[in-house]
Amino acid sequence: MNLPILPTISTSFIVISAILVAIGWYKVAKRDLEGHKKVMLAAGASALTFFIIYVSRTLFIGNTSFGGPDSIKLYYTIFLVFHITLATTGGVLGLIMIVSGLKDRLNIHRKLGPTTSIIWFFTAITGVAVYLLLYVFYKGGETTSVFKAILGI
Repeated sequence: MNLPILPTISTSFIVISAILVAIGWYKVAKRDLEGHKKVMLAAGASALTFFIIYVSRTLFIGNTSFGGPDSIKLYYTIFLVFHITLATTGGVLGLIMIVSGLKDRLNIHRKLGPTTSIIWFFTAITGVAVYLLLYVFYKGGETTSVFKAILGI
């Protein structure tokens, strides 16, 4: 199996970020606040690394369109839009969590933290599913602009 290097690396960073968020949850539950802070900042750095690789690839190479059967393309597209919505929401909430935590705005941090973490877990899971559908289960389609890859136009 010949997997594309940049999508494989970037997807790995999302998985790493979700694992680090889970560790951060554990650390805060054990009242290891300094450990929680370090692990969550590492999770944010991992997610940022994904984002930099993804945006760079999108700008310079393009995105891979779905190469699977036409009979499931609509379902894939709906799933992809769901994933993109989760990722965008999770990314924005993640930034709010980092800023609120670093500025000791713990009322916001404690209120939104659990929801943000759950959204990020689902972002990672759906991101891996998109990767598998694009590169493992089916051969990726053509590399094209982001709008063509997502919408199939």
